[in-house]
Amino acid sequence: MTTTGFSDLGVDADLVSALAEQGIESPFPIQSLTIADSLAGRDVCGKAKTGSGKTLAFGLPLVQMLSKAQPGSPTGLVLVPTRELAVQVCRELEPLAACRGIRIHAIYGGAPIEKQISALQRGVEFVVATPGRMIDLIDRKELSVANIERIVIDEADRMADMGFMPQVEWILRGIKGKHQTLLFSATLDGMTAGLISRYQTDPAMYAIDGDEPTVAEMEHRFLAVHEMDRVRVAAAIIGSSHRTIIFTRTRWGADKLARALEDEGVDAAPIHGDLRQEKREKSLRDFSTGKIKALVATDVAARGIHVDDVDVVIHHDPPSDAKTYVHRSGRTARAGESGLVVSLVLWNEELEVRKLMRRLGMKYPIVEVFSNDPRLTDLNAWDPAADAA
Repeated sequence: MTTTGFSDLGVDADLVSALAEQGIESPFPIQSLTIADSLAGRDVCGKAKTGSGKTLAFGLPLVQMLSKAQPGSPTGLVLVPTRELAVQVCRELEPLAACRGIRIHAIYGGAPIEKQISALQRGVEFVVATPGRMIDLIDRKELSVANIERIVIDEADRMADMGFMPQVEWILRGIKGKHQTLLFSATLDGMTAGLISRYQTDPAMYAIDGDEPTVAEMEHRFLAVHEMDRVRVAAAIIGSSHRTIIFTRTRWGADKLARALEDEGVDAAPIHGDLRQEKREKSLRDFSTGKIKALVATDVAARGIHVDDVDVVIHHDPPSDAKTYVHRSGRTARAGESGLVVSLVLWNEELEVRKLMRRLGMKYPIVEVFSNDPRLTDLNAWDPAADAA
């Protein structure tokens, strides 16, 4: 379907104007495909990766169609896997919701529950929630799903990966009235396929070509480094980049690495599950606005990071498997952009990394570098195959 703008999809003029004020004139592919069916009231299933524009794909129809809510009884619900994503979805949709007098609120663990209860008592049409806190509020009789008209399950595959599927299904089973169900996921197999068959009725199914980030979308470099020099190599790469996410296996490792990078003059902050919520949000905000150049993340925490213009991902510690490599690396291949993925490999990690490359069908040399290597200032321009020949 070819469209010239959001109005062609059935989006009302006031919302089109609100989008234009934000510089959003034309829909992304997932929006072009799904919005008309969502506005028609159909159940919709969209296969699309993070960064493809899913938030507006489900947010616009909900803002346009939700009824007014009674206190403690929202009419729209979006379930998301992480608190960071809950905050970001709200932030993106608030200007649109304001046009319609739709009250939107993020509900997640790690924040004072009293404030969330107070907001619900005042009345909220549109709740964006993580499953655990949602269930807590339902158990306390502070939140009811009795009047839910439209529900969205966002990043269903991540929900499954993080073990949230039983909670998601518990919430879905509690919605008794007639309602519309929208589901978005990077993959539609396994537990996600089960959700579709059990909780959607004749859904309109859409997929964006190449919607799962693939290794072909990215530039890859594998650098053999020495333990004592590894942080300085990372600092050199970050220093010549715009925005970098660097991955560690453990929370303790993320804290330690962030401090070590600061010692090397790099503005960096950690993000992981042990940090207080306000600290996590500050790290994300500082990263988004460019106040810090590097975010040091664990795998689970990274699922809540939705920041565009990440030009480099560094694997400080090798990922545990091929799927994790793709998920981590996909942070730099969002919304059609390509990016650079750098693996720092110690001598005792080479075997593991070569095995990983074979599983992903990649053939790259592992080239030894030191932190004073001039090639680190522009790894995109450097052809490691030529040097290894």
